[in-house]
Amino acid sequence: MQRIQYHRYGGPEEMRLETYELPTPGKREILVRVKATSINPLDWKLRQGFMKLMMGRRFPRAMGMDFAGVVEGVGPGVSGFAPGDEVLGQVPMMKPGAFAETAITTPDLIIHKPATLSFAAAATLPTVGVTAWRALIDGGKLKTGQSVLINGASGGVGQAAIAIAKTFNAVITARVGPSSLAGFADMGLARVLDYTQPLPHHLKGTFDVVFDCHGGLTSAQEDFLTKRSGVAVDIDPTVGNLIRSLISSRHSFVRGVLSTSILQKIVDLATTRQFTLPISRTAHLSEAIALISDLEAGNRLPGKSVILMG
Repeated sequence: MQRIQYHRYGGPEEMRLETYELPTPGKREILVRVKATSINPLDWKLRQGFMKLMMGRRFPRAMGMDFAGVVEGVGPGVSGFAPGDEVLGQVPMMKPGAFAETAITTPDLIIHKPATLSFAAAATLPTVGVTAWRALIDGGKLKTGQSVLINGASGGVGQAAIAIAKTFNAVITARVGPSSLAGFADMGLARVLDYTQPLPHHLKGTFDVVFDCHGGLTSAQEDFLTKRSGVAVDIDPTVGNLIRSLISSRHSFVRGVLSTSILQKIVDLATTRQFTLPISRTAHLSEAIALISDLEAGNRLPGKSVILMG
């Protein structure tokens, strides 16, 4: 079997496509043959050493968390899943390894994949879908018909947030880079803003929920945009964002920790075509290091990038 792994923390030059062998699934473990896996910024941040104090220094360490695939084997204590089941979800963050032909996961990190959902489409959903849901619903307390600003809307989380907000009939404003403006013009949004330009003054106090997908808004800008009764939601784990969420009812910080109940809601929306994420780039595993390196360098298109096996 082959997977993408690295032997020390560092830049994209540390990635290697190498042969590996997984152990037999242990207690409450599931062996999955990966069919498709999607790329998230956290994948390369972990390789850069973003959490090395927690991750430790045992190498080689594999990459990738989100996937869709087929169960090949189950360990003792597993119920609800059997060989042949099509599933989607994540591998444990402390033991990544979805950029691979096979991976080990646990029952609390996967759900069954509907037959109507392709493996590639299913692989895009876990991180961005759950993060966007937690931000808008758990953090922002979004209600039907409210006004929402999504800053950094062209990325995977931003696109997921748009899809979720639409199911609440929200009045949506997207803030994107200049290269993405044209692509958002026909999405049925209330307005599309260029994030290289100053915030329009007439938007002061306009939004019930301001969701900053990539940390580009300052606290002052969030306060400027948010109604007095509204909430600004951040997912970038800076000290400032964490402190503001503790001392201000108008600021919320959420983490995109996987919840299978939330993931199931996202999948249910996807199967009824109420939730779609564009797949902008694909690569087979043998070509994936080049794709990851390109994304890490900032060469990104709206939507998700997916690695296909086989």
